[in-house]
Formats: sequence, structure tokens, C-alpha cells
Amino acid sequence: MDIAYMVEKVPLYIEAAKLTFRLGVIGILLSLAVGLICSLIQYYKVPVLRSVTGIYIELSRNTPLLVQLFFLYFGLPKIGVSWSSEACAILGLSFLGGSYMAEAFRSGLEAIDRTQLESGLSIGLSHRQVMQYIVFPQALSISVPALCANVIFLIKETSVFSVVALPDLMYVAKDLIGLHYKTDEALFMLVIAYLILLLPISIIAAVLERRLRYAGFGN
Repeated sequence: MDIAYMVEKVPLYIEAAKLTFRLGVIGILLSLAVGLICSLIQYYKVPVLRSVTGIYIELSRNTPLLVQLFFLYFGLPKIGVSWSSEACAILGLSFLGGSYMAEAFRSGLEAIDRTQLESGLSIGLSHRQVMQYIVFPQALSISVPALCANVIFLIKETSVFSVVALPDLMYVAKDLIGLHYKTDEALFMLVIAYLILLLPISIIAAVLERRLRYAGFGN
């Protein structure tokens, strides 16, 4: 291992990690929004939209992010629709993540007995109030482990962003290997960079899950 070489290239990995983290956070936030909307559509069995969201979830979950990025970055320009590299990365991650988040939210919502919904309506609460104060807080608590697992999964999926010419962590590692043939050093630093990004998320997820379990949620 060439320690001096790795120290010299640390700034490159820091910049790449910043880009990876920024795009990952934006994509995850959008996927949470998409997933919540889709899960509510499924929960309330909204006509037509329920079928549309079902098709979207199956299409998204059964196609790799790499294929989705190729379609956005190389396919759409053929019909006159062009996106920047960052836009393609965010859209692709959101499209993929939305379906996984939808299933996580849906499982939490369906775990709540519908008698609670009916009871809330029977005492004069509106559908919005029942969802806001009774159903959703419990469903969110149940969904936390799956949501956290999805966040980790999506951060790892950012490793394919390099295919749309983004200087992310994987791009930097491949570039250094091609330029200097320092394969061991480049890959070692890549692993460390992803560990630094993912370990805090894993720890926070474990703490949240443990606290929810002790609080009596999700049982």
C-alpha cells in the first residue's frame, strides 16, 4: 500500500463523497415523498391511481438503477428530452427509491387495524385527522426499520452514478486506477469512503429501532 499516494488523493475522495452524499440525500428525500404518496393511494384504494402506482412500483423494483440511468441519460435525448447528469442521477434514484419506500410505508399502514380508523371517524374526526394523529404515527414507527434499510440501500446504489459522467466516489476510484494503476489503494479508499458515509446511518437506524422496540412500537 502506498500510504503517501492515498494521503495525496484524499481531497479527491472528499469532493466525490460530498457529491455522492448531496445527490443521495436529495434522491432519498424525493423517494420518501413519492413513496408516501403512493402508499396512501394504495391504502385508500384510489380508483385508477391505484393501478398506476401498482404498475410504477413493479416497473421500478424490477429494473436496475443502471438501466434506468441509461434510459434517462442516453435514451430520452433520442426523442429530444435532455437532462443534466445530476438531474438524471436524482430522478433515477428517486424513481427506484420511491417504490421501495412505498412498500415500506404500505406495510406500516396495513399493520394498523382499520378499526382504529373507523373508531376515529365515529367520534367525529375527519379522515385527515385520523390519519395525522392516530394511524400515521403508528405506521411510521412500524416502518422505520424498513425505511432505514432502504436509505442504506439507496446510498449504496449511488455507486452507479459514474455511468452518467458524474465524478462520484466510484468514478474517482476508476479514474485513479486507470491513470496510475494503483488498484489496491484506490479500492481501499473507496471502501473507507463508503463506510464513513454508511456507518453513521446504520448506527442511527439501530438506535431508532431499539428505542421504538423499548417504547412498545412495532410489536
